[in-house]
Amino acid sequence: MPVQRIRPEVSVLSDSLEVPGIGHMPVNAFVLHAGQPVVVDTGLGLSDRDFLQTLAQAVDPADVRWIWLTHPDRDHTGGLHALLEAAPEAKVVTTFLAVGIMSCERSLPLDRVHLVNPGQSLDVGDRTLTAFRPPLFDNPTTVGFFDDLTGVCFSSDCFGAPMPAADVAEGTDARALPAEDLRAAQLLWASVDSPWVENVDPKRFLDTFHLLRDRAPELVLSTHLPAAEGITARMLDTLGSAAGLRPFVGPDQAALAQMLAGFEPPGGP
Repeated sequence: MPVQRIRPEVSVLSDSLEVPGIGHMPVNAFVLHAGQPVVVDTGLGLSDRDFLQTLAQAVDPADVRWIWLTHPDRDHTGGLHALLEAAPEAKVVTTFLAVGIMSCERSLPLDRVHLVNPGQSLDVGDRTLTAFRPPLFDNPTTVGFFDDLTGVCFSSDCFGAPMPAADVAEGTDARALPAEDLRAAQLLWASVDSPWVENVDPKRFLDTFHLLRDRAPELVLSTHLPAAEGITARMLDTLGSAAGLRPFVGPDQAALAQMLAGFEPPGGP
């Protein structure tokens, strides 16, 4: 997991997973170097990843004061409990429903939880973070935020896009992908991650973009996209066109059998 300090106040902990038939999916976590350091999501929970060791390249885990969990899917919570042990003063910023979902696997101690709903704010010492619900999401508990000091937007899954190779997925600039390729990849991800857009009313859907258009963040940081600087308006136009998009349908059993047959050694058993 490479660690990249893309701005004085932001480090990206980059990772990716190859998804057959889709591409290399970025899976980022972030450190906001605020007066009270904030870790945004905690990466994958795979056995060959050591989130704390990676995090230590950006910040001493013991100094972390806030863990903003944008939602409790497994690709966002991999290092959560290890970090809670290493950062005894840290609290998890999340929602009431997310706490309930996580309790089905491993409960969070309630004295380590700080509940924030969309529209509410959190003081982290030298700045305020304002929570919002991104226009696209795959989990009803999703809450991203704006850094009110710098304007940077942390958007959770929204704006995600599979990349053509791991080095691009773990890179520092979404603009490394040509504009049309990025547009196609973001719409593909919308069809995978937010299949409900097929059934939305286009006008009401576009209304959910007003906050982002009004804020016009220069830098958007998504869990599933390299850092996107200077292209927010273009990305909003892309996602705004997703209303009515047909959901992604993966391979069926016949396709799986064909793939498995390709793995068999010549001559069979």
